[in-house]
Order: sequence, then C-alpha cells, then structure tokens
Amino acid sequence: MLSKLKKILEEKILVIDGAMGTMIQRYELEEDAYAGKKFEGHCCSLKGNNDLLVLSNPDIIREIHSGYLEVGCDIIQTNTFNSTSISQADYQTENLAYDLNVAAAKLAKELCQEYTKKDPSKPRFVAGALGPTNKTASLSPDVNNPGYRAVTFDNLVDSYTEQLSGLYDGGTDIFIIETIFDTLNAKAAIFAVDKFCRNKNVKIPLMISGTITDQSGRTLSGQTTEAFFISISHAPNLLSVGLNCALGARQMRPFLQDLCKIAWTPVSVYPNAGLPNEFGEYDESPAEFGRNVEDFLKSGFINIVGGCCGTTHDHLREVVQIAKNYKPRVFSAKPKKLFLSGLEPVIYTEESNFMNIGERTNV
Repeated sequence: MLSKLKKILEEKILVIDGAMGTMIQRYELEEDAYAGKKFEGHCCSLKGNNDLLVLSNPDIIREIHSGYLEVGCDIIQTNTFNSTSISQADYQTENLAYDLNVAAAKLAKELCQEYTKKDPSKPRFVAGALGPTNKTASLSPDVNNPGYRAVTFDNLVDSYTEQLSGLYDGGTDIFIIETIFDTLNAKAAIFAVDKFCRNKNVKIPLMISGTITDQSGRTLSGQTTEAFFISISHAPNLLSVGLNCALGARQMRPFLQDLCKIAWTPVSVYPNAGLPNEFGEYDESPAEFGRNVEDFLKSGFINIVGGCCGTTHDHLREVVQIAKNYKPRVFSAKPKKLFLSGLEPVIYTEESNFMNIGERTNV
C-alpha cells in the first residue's frame, strides 16, 4: 500500500475529506440520538460523543462519508478522533475504544470499496484517524504545579496501541496522526505505530499533521513548524507531513511555506474554513475556501489537500475540481545534513561555523 500511494502522489494531488464534527452538528442531535437503543440509560450524558455514533447511529456517519466520496475525495478519515481510552474516559466509555475503532474503520472501508468498484481508475482510501487526545504530555494542567502531568508517555502509547489494533482490524489503509498540538503526544503515537507494525510485520503508510495554534507560528508545546518536522521525520513508513486545524488557509500560508522549504516528504494541508466568528462558526464559503486553497496549489506547496473545521461536502467539491488542474509538489531526498530540534530547528552542515553543544546542561 505504501509504494502504491507514493506512486499515485507522484502523478496527482490527492484530496482528503473535510470536517466530520461540522457535518454532525448539522443534524442537531440530542441525547437520545447519541445513546441510541444500544446505550440507553448509560450512567452519564453521551451528548457530544461524536465517535460513539459509529455504534449508536452509524447511518449518520455513513451519510457523511458518502457525501465526501460522492464529491470526489480520494481519502476519507475514520470517525475516531477521540476513540482512545484516554479521551473516551470523559463519557465513561473507555471500555469501548477498540470496538469504536473497528466499527469506524469497517464502515469507511466498505464505502471506499463501493466507490472504488464504481470507478477502479480512482481508488479510494481509508485513513485511520488518531487524534491528539484531551491530555498533554509536555505541559502541566495545574499552574501551581508545573511538574505535574495528567498523562504519561506510556499511558499514551498503551491507549494509541489499542486504537491502532481496532483500526487495523477494521481494515484501514493509512494511519494518520493529526491535529498535533503537543509533539510529545505525537511521538508516543509514532512509537505505538512503529511497535504495532513491527509486531504485525506490516508496513502501514503513516500521515502526520501538526497544528500551528496561532500567528506565533508555533505548536502549543512551543515548536516552530521546521522544528516540529525534524522532531517527527524519523517516523517509519512516512507517507506525508502537513498542517491542519486552528487556522484558515490564508493564516496558515507562511507556516506551510516554511514546511515546504525543509520537508523531504510529500506535504499535506487541510485548513479550517477561515477563522471562527463570535459564535464559534465558520463563515468562509466554498468558493472563497477554494480560492485560498488554490493559492497553495499554484505555489506548488502540496501533495494532499482537504478541509478541517467548518468545511463541508460543498467545500470539498470545490477543492476536488480545483486540484485536478495542478501538479503535485516536487520534493528532493533528505539532504546530507545533521537535523536537530528543540523548540527551534538546528541544522549543521559542512559550511556551519563552530557550534558549542552541551553548555546549558549545567544547573
């Protein structure tokens, strides 16, 4: 699958789907819709647990996926953004993590097979989505105790491994670690993917997508775009690295450009439909979103493109039509340089001056 996808990416730009949460909100679901008959009488409210719908109300998720496939998306993401035991603990449904991932992957896979059968020249792929979880391994949630962590690296690895097992058993084609605000969380996910694939003796393509939280150009845990790329570029079976969420296309442009300058992999991007208004809603129309994304295509920035918060079937229809007119980004092999990173990138070449290493390790 990895070599097949790499070959396709050399030939054309692939389109990944748009927002799942935005589309679910349009159904204006209440508690009974989230619980369904399957979870009626659950010990706490399930309203807002979008991932649970793959078990309690799968027709809604099927309809949303079908809409994105109908407009021409090549890749659809499973409805598993919060399907880890860590995130599901908010609803006291952590015991359902494996089942959620199996069901979500199976549902998406069946639809992709159906649409591929209709047009074999345009194969469709399932990306098993691994969200960032609702915990951060790098930062303390307690301002009075900066050394405290609500989750450990090992907790994250265990939770992600369970999710990966469900996605794999459900038939996912790609793993995607997305909306990364904390690189340490992402490293736990990468570690879990590597260990899982080694144990299964398989090579599942991996997409990684970070989130630049504001115009400072950094992730929430403090890294610049270039430093983030260096930090995760060791990942096995790496298909692409990119950016998504937090910003609209116009606000994201300079950071995407920074990524393209350094990335020796295909680059993905799926921005929000602009910035949210005072009601938390997104006003950028499909036509405007398409124009902003087209700027990326004209500049030769990307290999995979889609939409995040606020984007709908109509937004992605626009993107699919525009993407047909452009060639994918051309990238070179990894240069023979030493790439290091903390919050900032450190790149050492033969032309570099003397570099002092280690002085700041003293107390």
